[in-house]
Amino acid sequence: MVHAAAGSPSPRPAPGPLPTVLGLVVLCWLSFFHGLGRLGLMDKTEALFVEVAHQMLQRGDWVTPWWNGRPFFDYPVGGYWLVALSLKGFGLSSWAARLPVATAASAVVGATFALVWWLGSESEAPRRRWLRAALAAAVLATTPAWIGWGRSSTTDMVLASTITLALYSFLLLHHARPEGPLAALGRVGMAFFAGCAVLAKGPVGVLLPALVVGGFQLLVGGGAGRLLQPGRRPLPHLAMAALFLGVVLPWYGAAAQVNGEAFVGGFLGFSNLQRFTSVLYAHPGPPWFYLPWLLVLLFPWSLYLPLAAAALRRRSAPVQADQPGPPDPAAVPPFLGLWLALIVAFFSAAATKLPGYILPALPAGSLLVAFWLLPFGPPPPAEGFRWPTRLAAGSQALLLGLLALAAALAPRWAATDPAHPAMAAALTRSGLPLTLALLLALTAGGVVLGLAGFGAADPRLRLALPPLLGFLSVLALVVPPLAGLIDRERQLPLRQLALEARRQARPGEPLWVVGTKRYSTVFYAGEPAAFLGDRQAIRHKRGQDPTSLGLQASTRTVRLFGDREDLEDLRMPPGQISRLAQRGQQELWRVPLASLPGP
Repeated sequence: MVHAAAGSPSPRPAPGPLPTVLGLVVLCWLSFFHGLGRLGLMDKTEALFVEVAHQMLQRGDWVTPWWNGRPFFDYPVGGYWLVALSLKGFGLSSWAARLPVATAASAVVGATFALVWWLGSESEAPRRRWLRAALAAAVLATTPAWIGWGRSSTTDMVLASTITLALYSFLLLHHARPEGPLAALGRVGMAFFAGCAVLAKGPVGVLLPALVVGGFQLLVGGGAGRLLQPGRRPLPHLAMAALFLGVVLPWYGAAAQVNGEAFVGGFLGFSNLQRFTSVLYAHPGPPWFYLPWLLVLLFPWSLYLPLAAAALRRRSAPVQADQPGPPDPAAVPPFLGLWLALIVAFFSAAATKLPGYILPALPAGSLLVAFWLLPFGPPPPAEGFRWPTRLAAGSQALLLGLLALAAALAPRWAATDPAHPAMAAALTRSGLPLTLALLLALTAGGVVLGLAGFGAADPRLRLALPPLLGFLSVLALVVPPLAGLIDRERQLPLRQLALEARRQARPGEPLWVVGTKRYSTVFYAGEPAAFLGDRQAIRHKRGQDPTSLGLQASTRTVRLFGDREDLEDLRMPPGQISRLAQRGQQELWRVPLASLPGP
């Protein structure tokens, strides 16, 4: 494809396909795979999500999700299927459980490079075109959000990656020749990945891409645009609809047939409508809830996001979708701006709010920053930074410096946690806080040097390299050993105690987890558990819903699992307590059922 923008000739060629692929593999390995299995399953959401997939394997039921002995319709089965297949192929481990999300995150990073490279002009200097694509992939791969959810086995990354790939497919369709194979590939990608998103999280998987694409079509004034090309015939739409329904309907139809009203009411009613219109699981938030989270989830690149957004107003109007020839890349940043704004606005309007909800919007924010750092077209003239850029870069350096100080002080703060008294000493012995502090301080110094004019010839690239190299260094040197340390001090005692609870179990004896909802207990103990907050919760459950406590007619004793402080708050008679095991501040008790609060 040929675009209007032309770059100045460069004597330095772009890296070839093999170095590019190897570079992307190293980038994704550092961001998502390095030390992936060193940390056990985290409570609450990840442990719950993985246990549902585990139950699929145990029960052989690939239609109805189960958790803790009951059908679980909070989410569809797309993510569970991926995790269950991984567990089946690689065994029961946190590494196998996280492999699908790490792969999904990596797929989007690779697709980002390919799309941005393709969008560049063939008349542009090949090295600059390659640098823009590499920078776009690297910015996304080094954001805390994409790293964090790319290492956590939950449905958030499955949804975000499929929505992103659906919208990338639209960009491919919008910029390709209407009758060419790339336009056909774009249609297939839109329908297929939107269907996968609906299998991962429900109707929101198609609603969000439709909202973004529809808003963009109105913006460019092209109506249905390339979606109806060639010749505005209905056949492409019908084929897309057939593919989408072919992905979605088999499971939804089977789930409705097998579970009836329990599925319709539990999934569509509770997990979708109520989640949007009312606050669930005590997760409220004001309308501006996501604005500070954008700063955190996209850091350190988020400091440049206001500059990238301001640049949208200075760009030329995008080419209308029904004009002949491929549209100019100037149409891409407005599309990204709509993508980011509409998804954040959608979830801001919802009553239930969690940071991970806006994960599908973050690739758009990453690309906006990358395109501000290395815009399409000829490189800007080499001149000093204007005050907004100096302010953004200076704020970035200041925040990195403050984070370096916080990292150095981390052992002191860890010492204030009574639940893990050995954590502070373990951190100090490891030297990881000082290593992290040094890397962050060097990154801040690199940004300052970039502002002063040292480094790459391109002025904005000077600002991009220090945080990129700094965060990759943290991923290489700090994250894996820190994950192992946290696992030894916090997660391993829980796993050991859960296994002991399974070993100590008597016939008909239920397991109750008191205090913090440690859902990983169900996975590691291999049995259902009741999760109770305090004495009042026990009294209420015994009176209103005793079956949820696992009580049987033959039950005489109960195993209690939790922090020592939470167990002691039950105010049990000391003579009634049999202390079966202890790991740090976590304890396992056996008590007579008659000694517990009753209805």
